Amino acid sequence: MAPRLLLADSDSARDALTFAGRAARIGDEGVRLQARGGILAMTSAALAPRGLLDRTPTVLAMRVLAADPELECDLVVSELAEADEPHALSLPDQATSPAWAGIAPPRAGWSHAGEVQASVLASRAQWGIAAVAHQVPNDAGEDAVRAVRASVWGQPDDDLGGLPLGVAFAAFSFGFIGGEETARVLRAGRWTRLTLSRGHVLSRGPAVSGLTPVREAGAS
Repeated sequence: MAPRLLLADSDSARDALTFAGRAARIGDEGVRLQARGGILAMTSAALAPRGLLDRTPTVLAMRVLAADPELECDLVVSELAEADEPHALSLPDQATSPAWAGIAPPRAGWSHAGEVQASVLASRAQWGIAAVAHQVPNDAGEDAVRAVRASVWGQPDDDLGGLPLGVAFAAFSFGFIGGEETARVLRAGRWTRLTLSRGHVLSRGPAVSGLTPVREAGAS
């Protein structure tokens, strides 16, 4: 029998499968699965640098789900698939080891750093998607596409308080924006976290240093 991931119920399993499917289309090199005490944290890199000279910021999308209380794991997989039980998912035979998975955000020490409206995240993400599409040549290779994406998504954005535009891309593309909502912004060292009801976006990289204060909701 193939190795399986046991969730708390069928709804959680479908949610995990949806996140993994979005990660396969959007993310960079799989999904990290960390489970303990009935909680599963799924993380995927919406953006991640490749090599020391790559200036792309690390931008992670995270979704937290209810898991089987006895499930304990920490691995990165390229995909998930339906299993014979509604609360279970099939895992591939082998795990992977992407570089981004070796850089873990802190679990504690987060402090409030402001707020940003979900509508602003959505509009900035759509602007960035259009900018990338406009700048990528029709016959561009992978390296050229990555250079354009790094240039657009890695830029500090004034509407996001200096956070890289890629955080809006991650929140939008992974389905974390669902109507009117105010995202909380927290910081711990070089890491910044946007927390929405559907998930979290964590960023670390060149664009994060020297951040301006994130504007509070309703501030002029």
